[in-house]
Amino acid sequence: MSGNESRIQAIYQITNREPMPKKAPKRLEEIWATDVFTLSKMQECLPKTVFKSVKKTIQTGEPLDSSVADAIALAMKDWAISKGALYYAHVFYPLTNATAEKHDGFISVQSDGSAISEFAGKLLIQGEPDGSSFPNGGIRSTFEARGYTAWDITSPAYILETDNGSTLCIPTVFISWTGEALDKKTPLLRSNAAMSKAATKVLKLLGEKEVDPVISSCGAEQEYFLIDTNFANARPDILLTGRTLFGKPSAKGQQFDDHYFGAIPERVQVFMQDVEERLYRLGIPAKTRHNEVAPGQFEIAPNFEAANVATDHQQMLMTMLRSTAKKHGFICLLHEKPFAGINGSGKHVNWSVGNATQGNLLDPGDTPHANAQFLVFCGAIIRGVHKYGSLLRSVVATAGNDHRLGANEAPPAIISIYLGSQLEDVFEQIRQGDLKSSTVRGHLNIGVDTLPVLPKDPGDRNRTSPFAFTGNRFEFRAVGSNQSVAGPLVAMNTILAESLNWMAERLESEIAKGSKLNEAIGIVLKEVIELHGAVVFNGNGYSEEWHKLAVERGLANLRTTADALPVLKESYIEELFDKMGVLSPVELASRFETYAEQYILSIEVEAKLVVSMVKTLIYPAATRYLADLSNTALSLKEVGVEFDKESLEKVASLTKLAIDGVSKLSDTMKKHDFASPEEHMQFLSKTVRPLMDKVRESVDALEGEVADDLWPLPTYQEMLFVK
Repeated sequence: MSGNESRIQAIYQITNREPMPKKAPKRLEEIWATDVFTLSKMQECLPKTVFKSVKKTIQTGEPLDSSVADAIALAMKDWAISKGALYYAHVFYPLTNATAEKHDGFISVQSDGSAISEFAGKLLIQGEPDGSSFPNGGIRSTFEARGYTAWDITSPAYILETDNGSTLCIPTVFISWTGEALDKKTPLLRSNAAMSKAATKVLKLLGEKEVDPVISSCGAEQEYFLIDTNFANARPDILLTGRTLFGKPSAKGQQFDDHYFGAIPERVQVFMQDVEERLYRLGIPAKTRHNEVAPGQFEIAPNFEAANVATDHQQMLMTMLRSTAKKHGFICLLHEKPFAGINGSGKHVNWSVGNATQGNLLDPGDTPHANAQFLVFCGAIIRGVHKYGSLLRSVVATAGNDHRLGANEAPPAIISIYLGSQLEDVFEQIRQGDLKSSTVRGHLNIGVDTLPVLPKDPGDRNRTSPFAFTGNRFEFRAVGSNQSVAGPLVAMNTILAESLNWMAERLESEIAKGSKLNEAIGIVLKEVIELHGAVVFNGNGYSEEWHKLAVERGLANLRTTADALPVLKESYIEELFDKMGVLSPVELASRFETYAEQYILSIEVEAKLVVSMVKTLIYPAATRYLADLSNTALSLKEVGVEFDKESLEKVASLTKLAIDGVSKLSDTMKKHDFASPEEHMQFLSKTVRPLMDKVRESVDALEGEVADDLWPLPTYQEMLFVK
């Protein structure tokens, strides 16, 4: 393999890299949650009355008795210090999709100049970071800086170990001095409370006497790419944007499907094992790991957890992937589409609801046609997704996800529900008013005597659906790899809460008219499927036929973030969140402003980098090659050999196209007089992005023509296949 000197050196460093020292594996039982201040650890070190109060708050959602805070803080501090921690941090989740931390020491200086370790209850319960320096959509100005963090007792504190030491991390919410939520956790907690209240009302209507609080559960499958830091450090686009703005596809990509579920490369598996050990110590139940479809792409998936804890753990998992990758000489890319021409990365959010008394409310059982509880909750979701499908699209709208949604690797931007053949048949019977049966589980006889007969699910899976039922949960497949799962969970919880309230009102109305419960359920479910059944689609979501059919059914196709984000300003969305007590109109407006600004800034950074890279890297390389070709042509002509000018002309033409494209892009980016964020986003989406794509087209073609030893950037072939 040839290449310029920096690329040759990078390849040498990679291929001659000393492997990470192998560690003896530890038993899961020995390390599980050792760095978490769990209920069992609290029970060991708290007085019985204090522990009983804490446990009641965690399990029932009742307010914490503030009088026990000092005892909890003391026990937490002693435990943290025993683990080597000198600092504590209130951890919160601003609107950046990242994690924020404010660190303070366990230190109190005494009047005689001595110092003691101290951590009072008031410091545990409340902190005060700057409320104006994070994206807040206008809620806080620079001169209005006060903001508060408040301890979320439902998500356990933990110790985060780094090379710089250990820190006690305390999950918190983040609110402004005026009371508005500045974070992603507060709306999530509110949405779960709204959903639990509505679900409890429905369950009691269905005849349940004892109903524990209902919670949503989440298991998020995380996809990511790994590339060597030697290559990443030579790519300004990867360092600043998380993706390649230029890059000619390798001759071999994913077309052989040989990477998917293939043998995990040894270096990557060592990295994975390191990540998993760190996650297990933090009580994060990493369950599955495997190669994904694209070369250099992998996946990790945890077991289900309560949505609030799962959201915190998801943030920790992304942090752990990035930090551990550096130790192994990798950079972990969580951008939705870091490489053109091969699959990008998503985050499949598996979502369910349930409680301790009724179990999983989305489990159909063996006879879903006779499971009224399941049918009511499933019907509520069908109604909610149909009525608020555009909201679900908007909460996964980012500049990065625009590269992925709608391609043959991810769900389309049209939000629909896949139910599977069994449930589709059940709801069709409901539509017809004659519900009698449901398809039973079958068996697969493989035809080999030594192999067992396998149970066969009554419904298939559909990887092209953005919102698919998968046995006892729904899988929201459109979430971006880099996103917090909080936004999608807030949306799903809220639309379910609204739909369950509607279902309760309709059931009460029918019962008041004299209908028996089962008859009322049938009437209401028939109404749901007649009014909202258009959102159910079991076919190929990638097909052109579906896109045409979706239009006929009245389903929105919001192709870009510029199209999707303004949904957050619609009056019916504002009414939904306000009525459910999840986001006030001011808080919702702040989300639109923040996410619109993030989209605008993302595109602007990429556009500026396109200009810079072409001018300082691509153009010099191309002109050097043109000079070499010209000198060669002159030398050959002197000895009577006619030089084929086709290569020279092609490189000259592509170079001119690239530099002209950059000039046009630079001029276009000077426009700044926009009447609204919506207008600005549409300008970037419809004008700037196509210009960037045009420049890329010329540069990627140049990569295939310019001598390899002159090309300044690590190639796709190198980044994806040199490990």
